Amino acid sequence: MTETTDAPWDAAPVARMHEPLAAVLGARSAGPLTKMGLRTVEDLLRHYPRRYGEPGRMTDMTGLVVGEHVTVVAQVVTATVRHMRSRGGAMLQAVVTDGTQRLGLTFFAKRPGSLRVHEDRLRPGRTGLFTGVVSEYRGERQLTHPDYLVVGVDADDEAAALVEAGRPIAIYPSSAAAPTWRIERCVRTVLGPLSPDDVPDPLPLQVREHRALVGLHQALVDVHEPHDDAQWQRGRDRLRYEEAFVLQVALARRRSQVAHLEAVARPLRPALGAGSGGGRASLLADFDVLLPFELTEGQRVVGEEIADELARDRPMQRLLQGEVGSGKTVVALRAMLQVVDAGGQAALLAPTEVLAGQHARTVRALLADLADGGFLGGAEHGTRVALLTGSQSAADRKRNLLDAASGAAGIVVGTHALLGENVQFADLGLVVVDEQHRFGVEQRDALRTKADRVPHLLVMTATPIPRTVAMTVFGDLEVSTLREIPAGRSPITTHVVPASNAAWTARTWARVREEVAAGRGAYVVCPRISATETESDSDASTAAAPILDGEPPRRPLRAVLEVVDELRALPALAGVRIGILHGQMAAAEKESAMAAFTAGDIDLLVSTTVIEVGVDVPRATAMVVLDADRFGISQLHQLRGRVGRGTEPGICLLVTDASPDSPAGARLATVASTTDGFELAAADLEMRSEGDVLGAAQSGRASSLRLLRVVRDADVIADARADAEAIVAEDPELGPWPALRAEIAERLAGDREEFLDRA
Repeated sequence: MTETTDAPWDAAPVARMHEPLAAVLGARSAGPLTKMGLRTVEDLLRHYPRRYGEPGRMTDMTGLVVGEHVTVVAQVVTATVRHMRSRGGAMLQAVVTDGTQRLGLTFFAKRPGSLRVHEDRLRPGRTGLFTGVVSEYRGERQLTHPDYLVVGVDADDEAAALVEAGRPIAIYPSSAAAPTWRIERCVRTVLGPLSPDDVPDPLPLQVREHRALVGLHQALVDVHEPHDDAQWQRGRDRLRYEEAFVLQVALARRRSQVAHLEAVARPLRPALGAGSGGGRASLLADFDVLLPFELTEGQRVVGEEIADELARDRPMQRLLQGEVGSGKTVVALRAMLQVVDAGGQAALLAPTEVLAGQHARTVRALLADLADGGFLGGAEHGTRVALLTGSQSAADRKRNLLDAASGAAGIVVGTHALLGENVQFADLGLVVVDEQHRFGVEQRDALRTKADRVPHLLVMTATPIPRTVAMTVFGDLEVSTLREIPAGRSPITTHVVPASNAAWTARTWARVREEVAAGRGAYVVCPRISATETESDSDASTAAAPILDGEPPRRPLRAVLEVVDELRALPALAGVRIGILHGQMAAAEKESAMAAFTAGDIDLLVSTTVIEVGVDVPRATAMVVLDADRFGISQLHQLRGRVGRGTEPGICLLVTDASPDSPAGARLATVASTTDGFELAAADLEMRSEGDVLGAAQSGRASSLRLLRVVRDADVIADARADAEAIVAEDPELGPWPALRAEIAERLAGDREEFLDRA
């Protein structure tokens, strides 16, 4: 079918790359593209083909699924017009093939003459691209009224047809209203009149020459109108590098800006008798003596890195990542004590009240009398640990606010309540953020502005981050990694349990009973709180994994309140003391439930993922995760880390309806296959979209990364980082490169910049 746009290219009063598509293509052609988020010339040209077909190579139609919107490259076998006696009118029935499989094409019209144009174009032997929704009629798959383009026919002349027939076919992400070749036609209409001067290039000339990369205009021609595979690969490589480079320049500028900020140096205070000259005793030195275990080599090395940075008058910007149970809390506490020794305060920001409360208890327990400064029985040179949460009593809150403001509390632990306007510090020197991804930019900034000068920053995460992701997502932070697990931690075994297998599910609850009978504790994790609740109403930490291609639609998820009743009625668990925990309980109820479970007064705790991060109950050895396929890899790894924290080994049972052959089944098998968090993180990234990886903007716009994949493209990212540092060192304001500066502003506008605001 011959298709033309309905508006000529006119000289635009604005830069051509910013020209609205409606002005260039006309409203009728631009309408379907706008619905895909493509509003300007640049949007369209940055809508790259997702793959390339070859006119002589057919699409394998074996995997076509009824109801799926598809584009196939196939060859016409037959095309026949006939009258319909039963309903009147006429129909054209055609058959196309990939060489093995067949697919029907059906067109209806009131008169046969209306179908002759299709019959003429769909001659046997011709190759075309056919787009539509797969349906089934009498056991045969077909497309009804498909859009199509015939190779060698939809061209201006014979010479053009020969060229067209021999070049790769760009196949774009498309929609029913905008099939791939219609997008291709629009791209050619837009791209044809452009010259290199119309396409500002964000890559500086010196970088292009150093990396042997083509200019942006040529790269766009390469990917949209390639004559061979080598050409589109050349363009794609250039555009992929550009994505990495723009991000790395933005990060390098952040690092440069931080390097010029001033912080208060917080040097180590030597222990008494170690050259202290009779000065005040050191909290950190005394704490190290109190520790009932030896620090791992990793903890010592990272501790030295942090101590050195805290002693400088430039703000530390460090990410501390490590496996579940690798000892991050001890490392962070030692850093906080160094700051307190130097006359400052440390704030520890936690994402939930359960975790904040546990952090406060853990810190007090580790410090012993060092945490009772000013109280009877407390160490003379001790400090206090204040806890601030939203649900505290007025008296507790007032006391802790006073301790923070006066400086009596050297360590202040809290949730978002720490960010309140009435929370003041005497001298905030260090901010520790636990599970960084749970907090937004404004929340982090609000805490950092509570210091007279920029405080040092330590970000902690138990979600292992591959090096390339750290360079991209946390590229303005120095990264420290704890890989060792402290001595005494027990192994965890993980099994996938098919929910439909009655024998296996019965064994699951029998296994839980065995752990309880041995005096140990168990968790049962559910995605929801109640059966009537929508997923969006559940705990904020319930992050059901996104549905991937090939997964079935979601069914109602298991809920804490209904599962509790089921388990209490289960003969296998008769006599087992069962409790509940979820985010909608009052703080006192949550505290009571955790205390009872920790003390052994509750045997089995049915919970949402509120226990996911940081909860430390050494007696807990078993976990059952219901609807496990609804959770992501990293979250399952976090949940699993709640068991086996004592001397007894742990077991985690992932109950699921997912088929082992489905993407969800593959996720669960991956989790069961290893407890190496870094290996799981890499697998997680391979299975997820790049927008998920980067936490890109929820603004309805596409992720700024279209071609770059942070796991696959490690070398590209490393090269781009080196080039970015050289450019920023030459001029942090990017004065000689206005196109680069503009591209950073455009790609990282608004919420998209959030993932760069890790600092």
